[in-house]
Amino acid sequence: MTDIQALGRARESLARRAWAESYRHFQEADGEAPLEPEDLERLATAAYLIGREAESEACRARAHQAFLDRGDPEGAARSALWLAFGLLQRGAAAPASGWFARAERILDEAQLDSVARGYLLIPSAIQRIVQGNPTVGHAEFTQAAEIARRFGDRGLASLACAGRGRALIRLDNVPGGVALLDEAMVAVIAGHVTPILAGDIYCIVLEACQETFDLRRAYEWTVSLAEWCDSQPELIRYRGECLLYRAEVMQLRGNWNDAAQDAQAACELLASRPASGAAFYRVGEIHRLRGDFANAEAAYTRANERGRKPQPGLSLLRLAQGQIDAAAASIRGVLLDTRVRDARARMLAAAVEILLAAGDLENARAAAAELAEIASTIGAPLLHAASAHATGAIRHAEGEITGASRSLREAWEIWRDLETPYEEAQTCLLMAAVCERRGDQDGRRLELDAARKLFTQLGAEPCLVRVADQFERATTSGPAGSLSEREAQVLRLLAAGKTNRDIAEALFISEKTVARHVSNIFDKLGVSNRSGATAWAYQHDLI
Repeated sequence: MTDIQALGRARESLARRAWAESYRHFQEADGEAPLEPEDLERLATAAYLIGREAESEACRARAHQAFLDRGDPEGAARSALWLAFGLLQRGAAAPASGWFARAERILDEAQLDSVARGYLLIPSAIQRIVQGNPTVGHAEFTQAAEIARRFGDRGLASLACAGRGRALIRLDNVPGGVALLDEAMVAVIAGHVTPILAGDIYCIVLEACQETFDLRRAYEWTVSLAEWCDSQPELIRYRGECLLYRAEVMQLRGNWNDAAQDAQAACELLASRPASGAAFYRVGEIHRLRGDFANAEAAYTRANERGRKPQPGLSLLRLAQGQIDAAAASIRGVLLDTRVRDARARMLAAAVEILLAAGDLENARAAAAELAEIASTIGAPLLHAASAHATGAIRHAEGEITGASRSLREAWEIWRDLETPYEEAQTCLLMAAVCERRGDQDGRRLELDAARKLFTQLGAEPCLVRVADQFERATTSGPAGSLSEREAQVLRLLAAGKTNRDIAEALFISEKTVARHVSNIFDKLGVSNRSGATAWAYQHDLI
Protein backbone atom coordinates (compact mmCIF):
# COMPACT_ATOMS: atom_id res chain seq x y z
CA MET A 1 0.00 0.00 0.00
CA THR A 2 1.42 3.41 -0.96
CA ASP A 3 1.37 6.45 1.25
CA ILE A 4 -1.30 7.98 -1.05
CA GLN A 5 -3.58 5.01 -0.51
CA ALA A 6 -2.96 5.10 3.24
CA LEU A 7 -3.67 8.84 3.34
CA GLY A 8 -6.94 8.34 1.48
CA ARG A 9 -8.05 5.71 3.94
CA ALA A 10 -6.88 7.79 6.88
CA ARG A 11 -8.88 10.83 5.78
CA GLU A 12 -11.93 8.73 4.97
CA SER A 13 -11.77 7.05 8.40
CA LEU A 14 -11.45 10.43 10.06
CA ALA A 15 -14.57 11.63 8.25
CA ARG A 16 -16.43 8.55 9.56
CA ARG A 17 -15.10 9.27 13.06
CA ALA A 18 -13.36 5.90 13.16
CA TRP A 19 -10.58 7.43 15.22
CA ALA A 20 -8.37 4.39 15.88
CA GLU A 21 -8.55 3.26 12.26
CA SER A 22 -7.71 6.75 11.05
CA TYR A 23 -4.80 6.92 13.48
CA ARG A 24 -3.34 3.65 12.15
CA HIS A 25 -3.56 4.74 8.51
CA PHE A 26 -2.04 8.16 9.22
CA GLN A 27 0.78 6.47 11.12
CA GLU A 28 1.36 4.14 8.18
CA ALA A 29 1.43 7.02 5.71
CA ASP A 30 3.77 9.01 7.95
CA GLY A 31 6.13 6.02 8.01
CA GLU A 32 6.27 6.02 4.21
CA ALA A 33 6.93 9.75 3.91
CA PRO A 34 6.58 12.68 6.35
CA LEU A 35 3.05 14.01 6.41
CA GLU A 36 2.12 17.48 5.29
CA PRO A 37 1.20 19.77 8.22
CA GLU A 38 -2.56 19.55 7.52
CA ASP A 39 -2.39 15.75 7.81
CA LEU A 40 -0.23 16.04 10.91
CA GLU A 41 -3.07 18.06 12.44
CA ARG A 42 -5.51 15.31 11.48
CA LEU A 43 -3.22 12.67 12.97
CA ALA A 44 -2.95 14.75 16.16
CA THR A 45 -6.75 14.90 16.41
CA ALA A 46 -7.14 11.14 15.96
CA ALA A 47 -4.39 10.43 18.48
CA TYR A 48 -5.96 12.72 21.07
CA LEU A 49 -9.40 11.20 20.70
CA ILE A 50 -8.14 7.67 21.37
CA GLY A 51 -6.19 8.77 24.42
CA ARG A 52 -2.67 9.19 22.98
CA GLU A 53 -2.12 12.69 24.31
CA ALA A 54 1.69 12.66 24.13
CA GLU A 55 1.66 11.60 20.48
CA SER A 56 -1.00 14.18 19.73
CA GLU A 57 1.12 16.94 21.24
CA ALA A 58 4.18 15.79 19.29
CA CYS A 59 2.20 15.89 16.03
CA ARG A 60 0.92 19.39 16.82
CA ALA A 61 4.47 20.56 17.43
CA ARG A 62 5.62 19.03 14.12
CA ALA A 63 2.72 20.63 12.28
CA HIS A 64 3.51 24.00 13.86
CA GLN A 65 7.11 23.86 12.65
CA ALA A 66 6.09 22.62 9.20
CA PHE A 67 3.69 25.54 8.79
CA LEU A 68 6.44 27.95 9.84
CA ASP A 69 8.83 26.39 7.31
CA ARG A 70 6.18 26.78 4.62
CA GLY A 71 5.63 30.44 5.56
CA ASP A 72 2.04 29.85 6.70
CA PRO A 73 1.52 31.89 9.91
CA GLU A 74 -2.19 31.07 10.03
CA GLY A 75 -1.49 27.32 10.16
CA ALA A 76 1.40 27.78 12.60
CA ALA A 77 -0.77 29.80 14.99
CA ARG A 78 -3.60 27.27 14.72
CA SER A 79 -1.30 24.33 15.58
CA ALA A 80 0.20 26.24 18.50
CA LEU A 81 -3.28 27.09 19.71
CA TRP A 82 -4.56 23.49 19.71
CA LEU A 83 -1.36 22.27 21.28
CA ALA A 84 -1.93 24.80 24.08
CA PHE A 85 -5.51 23.62 24.61
CA GLY A 86 -4.32 20.01 24.88
CA LEU A 87 -1.67 20.93 27.43
CA LEU A 88 -4.20 22.95 29.42
CA GLN A 89 -6.58 19.99 29.45
CA ARG A 90 -4.02 17.81 31.23
CA GLY A 91 -3.00 20.51 33.70
CA ALA A 92 0.25 21.71 32.13
CA ALA A 93 -0.64 25.38 32.58
CA ALA A 94 2.83 26.92 32.09
CA PRO A 95 3.65 25.20 28.75
CA ALA A 96 0.10 25.93 27.60
CA SER A 97 0.58 29.61 28.40
CA GLY A 98 3.77 29.62 26.37
CA TRP A 99 2.09 28.15 23.30
CA PHE A 100 -0.84 30.54 23.58
CA ALA A 101 1.62 33.43 23.70
CA ARG A 102 3.46 32.08 20.65
CA ALA A 103 0.24 31.77 18.67
CA GLU A 104 -0.70 35.36 19.52
CA ARG A 105 2.78 36.66 18.60
CA ILE A 106 2.68 34.92 15.22
CA LEU A 107 -0.70 36.46 14.43
CA ASP A 108 0.46 39.91 15.58
CA GLU A 109 3.66 39.79 13.54
CA ALA A 110 1.74 38.72 10.44
CA GLN A 111 -1.02 41.24 11.22
CA LEU A 112 -3.58 38.51 10.59
CA ASP A 113 -7.30 38.80 11.30
CA SER A 114 -7.87 35.13 12.09
CA VAL A 115 -10.45 32.91 13.75
CA ALA A 116 -7.58 31.83 15.99
CA ARG A 117 -7.89 35.18 17.76
CA GLY A 118 -11.33 34.12 18.91
CA TYR A 119 -9.97 30.90 20.39
CA LEU A 120 -7.22 32.87 22.10
CA LEU A 121 -9.89 34.78 24.04
CA ILE A 122 -11.29 31.60 25.61
CA PRO A 123 -8.67 30.95 28.36
CA SER A 124 -8.81 34.56 29.52
CA ALA A 125 -12.63 34.59 29.53
CA ILE A 126 -12.77 31.41 31.60
CA GLN A 127 -10.23 32.81 34.03
CA ARG A 128 -12.27 35.98 34.47
CA ILE A 129 -15.32 33.95 35.50
CA VAL A 130 -13.31 31.73 37.86
CA GLN A 131 -11.76 34.80 39.51
CA GLY A 132 -15.16 36.38 40.14
CA ASN A 133 -15.43 38.82 37.23
CA PRO A 134 -18.20 37.31 35.08
CA THR A 135 -19.03 40.66 33.46
CA VAL A 136 -15.64 40.87 31.74
CA GLY A 137 -15.73 37.13 31.04
CA HIS A 138 -19.09 37.52 29.31
CA ALA A 139 -17.74 40.40 27.22
CA GLU A 140 -14.76 38.33 26.07
CA PHE A 141 -16.95 35.33 25.21
CA THR A 142 -19.24 37.68 23.28
CA GLN A 143 -16.24 38.99 21.36
CA ALA A 144 -15.21 35.41 20.57
CA ALA A 145 -18.75 34.68 19.35
CA GLU A 146 -18.57 37.65 16.97
CA ILE A 147 -15.26 36.39 15.55
CA ALA A 148 -16.82 32.94 15.13
CA ARG A 149 -19.72 34.49 13.21
CA ARG A 150 -17.41 36.39 10.86
CA PHE A 151 -15.38 33.30 10.03
CA GLY A 152 -18.23 30.80 10.12
CA ASP A 153 -16.56 28.64 12.79
CA ARG A 154 -19.30 26.60 14.49
CA GLY A 155 -16.91 25.10 17.06
CA LEU A 156 -15.84 28.48 18.38
CA ALA A 157 -19.44 29.71 18.25
CA SER A 158 -20.61 26.80 20.43
CA LEU A 159 -17.75 27.18 22.90
CA ALA A 160 -18.44 30.91 23.21
CA CYS A 161 -22.16 30.17 23.64
CA ALA A 162 -21.44 27.84 26.56
CA GLY A 163 -19.06 30.37 28.09
CA ARG A 164 -21.61 33.17 27.86
CA GLY A 165 -24.14 30.89 29.54
CA ARG A 166 -21.70 30.20 32.34
CA ALA A 167 -21.09 33.91 32.84
CA LEU A 168 -24.81 34.74 32.89
CA ILE A 169 -25.39 32.17 35.65
CA ARG A 170 -22.68 33.85 37.72
CA LEU A 171 -24.47 37.15 37.03
CA ASP A 172 -27.66 35.61 38.52
CA ASN A 173 -29.38 35.32 35.14
CA VAL A 174 -29.92 31.58 35.47
CA PRO A 175 -32.71 31.19 32.84
CA GLY A 176 -30.68 33.08 30.23
CA GLY A 177 -27.53 31.16 31.07
CA VAL A 178 -29.22 27.78 30.98
CA ALA A 179 -30.75 28.54 27.56
CA LEU A 180 -27.27 29.22 26.14
CA LEU A 181 -25.84 26.07 27.72
CA ASP A 182 -28.61 24.00 26.14
CA GLU A 183 -27.96 25.64 22.77
CA ALA A 184 -24.28 24.75 23.00
CA MET A 185 -25.04 21.12 23.87
CA VAL A 186 -27.50 20.88 20.95
CA ALA A 187 -24.59 21.79 18.66
CA VAL A 188 -22.48 19.06 20.26
CA ILE A 189 -25.09 16.34 19.84
CA ALA A 190 -25.78 17.47 16.26
CA GLY A 191 -22.10 16.97 15.42
CA HIS A 192 -21.45 20.63 14.64
CA VAL A 193 -18.28 20.78 16.71
CA THR A 194 -15.13 18.70 16.82
CA PRO A 195 -15.18 15.96 19.48
CA ILE A 196 -12.24 17.70 21.14
CA LEU A 197 -14.45 20.71 21.89
CA ALA A 198 -17.45 18.53 22.67
CA GLY A 199 -15.86 17.35 25.91
CA ASP A 200 -14.99 20.90 26.94
CA ILE A 201 -18.54 22.14 26.33
CA TYR A 202 -20.04 19.20 28.22
CA CYS A 203 -17.73 19.93 31.14
CA ILE A 204 -18.82 23.59 31.22
CA VAL A 205 -22.48 22.54 31.18
CA LEU A 206 -22.10 20.00 33.99
CA GLU A 207 -20.15 22.45 36.12
CA ALA A 208 -22.95 24.98 35.71
CA CYS A 209 -25.59 22.36 36.53
CA GLN A 210 -23.68 21.48 39.68
CA GLU A 211 -23.58 25.13 40.73
CA THR A 212 -27.33 25.58 40.12
CA PHE A 213 -28.25 22.16 41.60
CA ASP A 214 -29.91 21.28 38.28
CA LEU A 215 -29.73 17.49 38.48
CA ARG A 216 -32.31 16.79 35.80
CA ARG A 217 -30.55 18.86 33.14
CA ALA A 218 -27.16 17.38 34.05
CA TYR A 219 -28.51 13.85 33.74
CA GLU A 220 -30.37 14.46 30.48
CA TRP A 221 -27.29 15.90 28.79
CA THR A 222 -25.16 13.10 30.23
CA VAL A 223 -27.47 10.52 28.65
CA SER A 224 -27.52 12.42 25.34
CA LEU A 225 -23.74 12.67 25.24
CA ALA A 226 -23.40 8.97 26.07
CA GLU A 227 -25.62 8.12 23.09
CA TRP A 228 -23.53 10.42 20.89
CA CYS A 229 -20.36 8.72 22.11
CA ASP A 230 -21.82 5.28 21.40
CA SER A 231 -21.59 6.07 17.69
CA GLN A 232 -17.82 6.48 18.16
CA PRO A 233 -16.81 3.42 20.24
CA GLU A 234 -13.09 4.19 19.96
CA LEU A 235 -13.49 7.64 21.50
CA ILE A 236 -12.09 8.32 24.97
CA ARG A 237 -15.30 9.75 26.39
CA TYR A 238 -14.46 11.74 29.47
CA ARG A 239 -11.30 13.30 30.81
CA GLY A 240 -10.43 14.84 34.13
CA GLU A 241 -13.01 17.14 35.66
CA CYS A 242 -15.76 15.86 33.34
CA LEU A 243 -15.52 12.50 35.09
CA LEU A 244 -15.94 14.19 38.46
CA TYR A 245 -19.15 15.97 37.52
CA ARG A 246 -20.48 12.86 35.81
CA ALA A 247 -19.68 10.75 38.90
CA GLU A 248 -21.77 13.02 41.12
CA VAL A 249 -24.69 12.88 38.68
CA MET A 250 -24.49 9.09 38.50
CA GLN A 251 -24.32 8.83 42.30
CA LEU A 252 -27.42 10.96 42.80
CA ARG A 253 -29.31 8.94 40.19
CA GLY A 254 -28.44 5.74 42.03
CA ASN A 255 -25.91 4.42 39.47
CA TRP A 256 -23.29 3.84 42.13
CA ASN A 257 -21.20 1.39 40.11
CA ASP A 258 -20.80 3.89 37.26
CA ALA A 259 -20.13 6.66 39.75
CA ALA A 260 -17.42 4.62 41.47
CA GLN A 261 -15.73 3.79 38.17
CA ASP A 262 -15.78 7.42 37.03
CA ALA A 263 -14.50 8.70 40.37
CA GLN A 264 -11.67 6.17 40.46
CA ALA A 265 -10.70 6.98 36.87
CA ALA A 266 -10.70 10.68 37.77
CA CYS A 267 -8.32 9.95 40.67
CA GLU A 268 -5.86 8.44 38.20
CA LEU A 269 -6.27 11.04 35.45
CA LEU A 270 -5.98 13.97 37.87
CA ALA A 271 -3.26 12.45 40.04
CA SER A 272 -0.88 15.39 39.66
CA ARG A 273 -3.54 18.12 39.71
CA PRO A 274 -5.40 19.89 42.55
CA ALA A 275 -8.75 18.49 41.34
CA SER A 276 -7.60 15.04 42.44
CA GLY A 277 -8.81 16.00 45.94
CA ALA A 278 -12.39 16.26 44.68
CA ALA A 279 -11.98 12.89 42.94
CA PHE A 280 -10.91 11.17 46.15
CA TYR A 281 -13.77 12.84 48.02
CA ARG A 282 -16.25 11.35 45.55
CA VAL A 283 -14.68 7.91 46.01
CA GLY A 284 -15.04 8.34 49.76
CA GLU A 285 -18.70 9.28 49.42
CA ILE A 286 -19.54 6.09 47.55
CA HIS A 287 -17.63 3.95 50.06
CA ARG A 288 -19.51 5.64 52.92
CA LEU A 289 -22.90 5.05 51.36
CA ARG A 290 -22.08 1.40 50.79
CA GLY A 291 -20.90 0.94 54.37
CA ASP A 292 -17.19 0.50 53.59
CA PHE A 293 -16.18 2.90 56.33
CA ALA A 294 -12.45 2.08 56.38
CA ASN A 295 -11.99 2.83 52.68
CA ALA A 296 -14.21 5.89 53.00
CA GLU A 297 -11.97 7.29 55.73
CA ALA A 298 -8.86 6.55 53.66
CA ALA A 299 -10.32 8.32 50.63
CA TYR A 300 -11.37 11.34 52.72
CA THR A 301 -7.84 11.53 54.12
CA ARG A 302 -6.36 11.56 50.62
CA ALA A 303 -8.86 14.20 49.55
CA ASN A 304 -7.78 16.39 52.46
CA GLU A 305 -4.10 15.89 51.59
CA ARG A 306 -4.86 17.22 48.10
CA GLY A 307 -6.68 20.32 49.31
CA ARG A 308 -10.32 19.21 49.30
CA LYS A 309 -11.85 19.38 52.78
CA PRO A 310 -13.82 16.12 53.09
CA GLN A 311 -17.08 17.65 54.25
CA PRO A 312 -19.88 17.00 54.84
CA GLY A 313 -18.93 13.41 54.09
CA LEU A 314 -16.57 12.97 57.03
CA SER A 315 -19.14 14.28 59.51
CA LEU A 316 -21.78 11.94 58.08
CA LEU A 317 -19.29 9.08 58.34
CA ARG A 318 -18.83 9.80 62.04
CA LEU A 319 -22.60 9.82 62.47
CA ALA A 320 -22.87 6.45 60.71
CA GLN A 321 -20.14 5.10 63.00
CA GLY A 322 -22.14 6.17 66.05
CA GLN A 323 -19.69 8.94 66.98
CA ILE A 324 -22.43 11.53 67.35
CA ASP A 325 -20.51 14.09 69.43
CA ALA A 326 -17.60 14.03 66.97
CA ALA A 327 -19.99 14.41 64.04
CA ALA A 328 -21.74 17.36 65.67
CA ALA A 329 -18.51 19.13 66.58
CA SER A 330 -17.22 18.63 63.05
CA ILE A 331 -20.31 19.92 61.25
CA ARG A 332 -20.56 22.95 63.56
CA GLY A 333 -17.01 23.87 62.57
CA VAL A 334 -17.82 23.38 58.89
CA LEU A 335 -20.78 25.75 59.13
CA LEU A 336 -18.60 28.38 60.78
CA ASP A 337 -15.97 28.09 58.03
CA THR A 338 -18.25 27.84 54.97
CA ARG A 339 -19.59 31.16 53.77
CA VAL A 340 -20.15 30.68 50.01
CA ARG A 341 -23.88 30.15 49.49
CA ASP A 342 -23.74 27.18 47.12
CA ALA A 343 -21.17 25.32 49.18
CA ARG A 344 -23.03 26.13 52.38
CA ALA A 345 -26.28 24.72 51.00
CA ARG A 346 -24.54 21.34 50.59
CA MET A 347 -23.56 21.40 54.26
CA LEU A 348 -26.88 22.45 55.78
CA ALA A 349 -28.89 19.31 54.99
CA ALA A 350 -26.19 17.16 56.61
CA ALA A 351 -26.07 19.57 59.55
CA VAL A 352 -29.79 19.15 60.23
CA GLU A 353 -29.48 15.36 60.36
CA ILE A 354 -26.38 15.40 62.56
CA LEU A 355 -27.53 18.10 64.98
CA LEU A 356 -30.88 16.40 65.49
CA ALA A 357 -29.06 13.17 66.31
CA ALA A 358 -26.98 15.12 68.84
CA GLY A 359 -30.09 16.60 70.46
CA ASP A 360 -29.22 20.13 69.35
CA LEU A 361 -32.70 21.04 68.17
CA GLU A 362 -32.14 24.79 68.26
CA ASN A 363 -29.19 24.79 65.84
CA ALA A 364 -30.78 22.09 63.69
CA ARG A 365 -33.85 24.30 63.36
CA ALA A 366 -31.66 27.28 62.36
CA ALA A 367 -29.86 25.17 59.73
CA ALA A 368 -33.17 24.00 58.25
CA ALA A 369 -34.46 27.58 58.10
CA GLU A 370 -31.32 28.76 56.32
CA LEU A 371 -31.54 25.88 53.84
CA ALA A 372 -35.15 26.81 53.11
CA GLU A 373 -34.11 30.40 52.41
CA ILE A 374 -31.35 29.32 49.99
CA ALA A 375 -33.71 26.86 48.26
CA SER A 376 -36.24 29.65 47.76
CA THR A 377 -33.57 31.95 46.31
CA ILE A 378 -32.05 29.43 43.90
CA GLY A 379 -35.31 27.68 43.04
CA ALA A 380 -33.76 24.30 42.16
CA PRO A 381 -35.97 21.22 42.76
CA LEU A 382 -33.03 19.38 44.31
CA LEU A 383 -32.68 22.04 46.99
CA HIS A 384 -36.43 22.28 47.52
CA ALA A 385 -36.51 18.54 48.21
CA ALA A 386 -33.58 18.72 50.61
CA SER A 387 -35.20 21.66 52.38
CA ALA A 388 -38.59 19.93 52.64
CA HIS A 389 -36.93 16.82 54.10
CA ALA A 390 -35.00 18.90 56.64
CA THR A 391 -38.13 20.83 57.61
CA GLY A 392 -40.02 17.56 58.00
CA ALA A 393 -37.31 16.20 60.27
CA ILE A 394 -37.46 19.32 62.45
CA ARG A 395 -41.25 19.21 62.70
CA HIS A 396 -41.13 15.52 63.56
CA ALA A 397 -38.60 16.24 66.33
CA GLU A 398 -40.87 18.99 67.67
CA GLY A 399 -43.89 16.69 67.68
CA GLU A 400 -45.67 18.60 64.91
CA ILE A 401 -46.74 15.43 63.14
CA THR A 402 -49.19 16.90 60.63
CA GLY A 403 -46.68 19.49 59.44
CA ALA A 404 -43.92 16.87 59.33
CA SER A 405 -46.04 14.59 57.18
CA ARG A 406 -46.84 17.39 54.77
CA SER A 407 -43.19 18.45 54.37
CA LEU A 408 -41.93 14.89 53.97
CA ARG A 409 -44.59 14.10 51.38
CA GLU A 410 -43.44 17.14 49.40
CA ALA A 411 -39.81 16.00 49.62
CA TRP A 412 -40.71 12.45 48.61
CA GLU A 413 -42.59 13.63 45.52
CA ILE A 414 -39.65 15.74 44.33
CA TRP A 415 -37.08 13.01 45.00
CA ARG A 416 -39.23 10.57 43.06
CA ASP A 417 -39.61 12.99 40.17
CA LEU A 418 -35.85 13.59 40.11
CA GLU A 419 -35.25 9.82 40.31
CA THR A 420 -32.88 10.04 43.27
CA PRO A 421 -33.46 6.69 45.03
CA TYR A 422 -31.18 7.14 48.05
CA GLU A 423 -32.76 10.42 49.07
CA GLU A 424 -36.23 9.03 48.39
CA ALA A 425 -35.52 6.06 50.67
CA GLN A 426 -34.22 8.31 53.45
CA THR A 427 -37.45 10.28 53.33
CA CYS A 428 -39.45 7.03 53.43
CA LEU A 429 -37.64 6.12 56.65
CA LEU A 430 -38.64 9.37 58.28
CA MET A 431 -42.21 9.03 57.00
CA ALA A 432 -42.31 5.60 58.67
CA ALA A 433 -41.47 7.27 61.98
CA VAL A 434 -44.28 9.77 61.42
CA CYS A 435 -46.71 6.93 60.77
CA GLU A 436 -45.60 5.29 64.01
CA ARG A 437 -46.33 8.46 65.96
CA ARG A 438 -49.81 8.46 64.45
CA GLY A 439 -50.34 4.83 65.38
CA ASP A 440 -50.57 3.93 61.68
CA GLN A 441 -48.72 0.61 61.67
CA ASP A 442 -49.80 -0.31 58.13
CA GLY A 443 -48.44 2.97 56.81
CA ARG A 444 -45.26 2.47 58.78
CA ARG A 445 -44.75 -0.99 57.30
CA LEU A 446 -45.34 0.25 53.75
CA GLU A 447 -42.81 3.07 54.14
CA LEU A 448 -40.21 0.71 55.61
CA ASP A 449 -40.80 -1.77 52.80
CA ALA A 450 -40.32 0.98 50.21
CA ALA A 451 -37.11 2.15 51.87
CA ARG A 452 -35.76 -1.40 52.13
CA LYS A 453 -36.39 -2.06 48.45
CA LEU A 454 -34.57 1.09 47.36
CA PHE A 455 -31.64 0.57 49.73
CA THR A 456 -31.31 -3.04 48.54
CA GLN A 457 -31.16 -1.95 44.90
CA LEU A 458 -28.45 0.56 45.77
CA GLY A 459 -26.43 -1.70 48.04
CA ALA A 460 -26.67 0.80 50.92
CA GLU A 461 -25.75 -1.61 53.71
CA PRO A 462 -25.80 0.81 56.69
CA CYS A 463 -29.30 1.94 55.78
CA LEU A 464 -30.49 -1.65 55.40
CA VAL A 465 -29.32 -2.25 58.98
CA ARG A 466 -31.39 0.73 60.13
CA VAL A 467 -34.46 -0.60 58.34
CA ALA A 468 -33.96 -4.05 59.86
CA ASP A 469 -33.62 -2.50 63.33
CA GLN A 470 -36.90 -0.66 62.88
CA PHE A 471 -38.70 -3.81 61.76
CA GLU A 472 -37.26 -5.73 64.73
CA ARG A 473 -38.23 -2.97 67.15
CA ALA A 474 -41.82 -3.16 65.92
CA THR A 475 -42.04 -6.83 66.89
CA THR A 476 -40.34 -6.65 70.31
CA SER A 477 -40.89 -4.59 73.36
CA GLY A 478 -42.50 -1.47 71.90
CA PRO A 479 -41.26 1.85 70.60
CA ALA A 480 -39.21 2.88 73.61
CA GLY A 481 -37.78 -0.43 74.73
CA SER A 482 -37.93 -0.67 78.53
CA LEU A 483 -39.53 2.75 79.01
CA SER A 484 -43.04 2.93 80.36
CA GLU A 485 -45.70 4.65 78.28
CA ARG A 486 -45.56 7.73 80.53
CA GLU A 487 -41.74 7.81 80.36
CA ALA A 488 -41.94 7.63 76.58
CA GLN A 489 -44.32 10.61 76.60
CA VAL A 490 -41.95 12.56 78.84
CA LEU A 491 -38.97 11.69 76.64
CA ARG A 492 -40.72 12.87 73.50
CA LEU A 493 -41.46 16.24 75.06
CA LEU A 494 -37.99 16.50 76.58
CA ALA A 495 -36.43 15.77 73.18
CA ALA A 496 -38.58 18.50 71.63
CA GLY A 497 -36.83 20.99 73.91
CA LYS A 498 -39.53 21.33 76.56
CA THR A 499 -38.65 22.26 80.15
CA ASN A 500 -39.87 20.25 83.14
CA ARG A 501 -42.54 22.89 83.73
CA ASP A 502 -43.69 22.66 80.09
CA ILE A 503 -43.86 18.88 80.34
CA ALA A 504 -45.82 19.04 83.60
CA GLU A 505 -48.37 21.38 82.06
CA ALA A 506 -48.69 19.27 78.90
CA LEU A 507 -49.22 16.02 80.81
CA PHE A 508 -51.16 17.50 83.77
CA ILE A 509 -48.67 16.20 86.34
CA SER A 510 -46.41 17.93 88.86
CA GLU A 511 -42.89 19.12 88.09
CA LYS A 512 -41.68 16.78 90.86
CA THR A 513 -43.22 13.81 89.03
CA VAL A 514 -41.62 14.98 85.79
CA ALA A 515 -38.22 15.17 87.49
CA ARG A 516 -38.63 11.61 88.74
CA HIS A 517 -39.55 10.39 85.26
CA VAL A 518 -36.56 12.20 83.78
CA SER A 519 -34.23 10.58 86.31
CA ASN A 520 -35.66 7.14 85.52
CA ILE A 521 -35.27 7.78 81.80
CA PHE A 522 -31.59 8.69 82.26
CA ASP A 523 -31.01 5.51 84.26
CA LYS A 524 -32.75 3.22 81.76
CA LEU A 525 -31.06 4.75 78.73
CA GLY A 526 -27.63 4.99 80.32
CA VAL A 527 -27.27 8.72 79.65
CA SER A 528 -26.42 11.55 82.01
CA ASN A 529 -28.18 14.58 80.54
CA ARG A 530 -31.04 15.80 78.38
CA SER A 531 -28.87 15.98 75.24
CA GLY A 532 -27.98 12.32 75.58
CA ALA A 533 -31.61 11.36 76.06
CA THR A 534 -32.61 13.43 73.01
CA ALA A 535 -29.93 11.76 70.90
CA TRP A 536 -31.17 8.32 72.02
CA ALA A 537 -34.75 9.25 71.15
CA TYR A 538 -33.69 10.43 67.71
CA GLN A 539 -31.63 7.31 66.98
CA HIS A 540 -34.57 5.11 67.93
CA ASP A 541 -37.12 7.16 65.98
CA LEU A 542 -39.06 7.94 69.12
CA ILE A 543 -39.34 11.68 68.50
